[in-house]
Amino acid sequence: MACACYGSFGETSWNGTGPSRLIVALRTSDFDRLYRRAERRERSRRFLVLASPSDKGVTRWGLSVKARLGGAVVRNRIKRRLREILRGAGLPPGWDIVVQPLTAEVASAEFGALRDELCGLLERALRPKKNS
Repeated sequence: MACACYGSFGETSWNGTGPSRLIVALRTSDFDRLYRRAERRERSRRFLVLASPSDKGVTRWGLSVKARLGGAVVRNRIKRRLREILRGAGLPPGWDIVVQPLTAEVASAEFGALRDELCGLLERALRPKKNS
């Protein structure tokens, strides 16, 4: 199910093995760059989204789930849920994005509410800037 906020952006780039695999190509240096100099930062009670335009032509994303959120089982559940939301988001091409959950509540919260919250943050972070 695609997030309604990205219906007009089309499909995210797939790596050819089917819809269950998205291109996730952020390296450590990309994470460091986004944490230092993200062009756009959006925050809610449960998420922090960092984004910067990229000249790569595809949108690359990564997840940063800190150990303080819980044990391996909880962190893996959080990652699975976030990957599923990002798969259906239909992100526009040309962005590097890091999503960081801020609370362990992401592992157990209602999925639809999480999807709506994260899609809203992504929509704000990736909105084209107005010319002034």
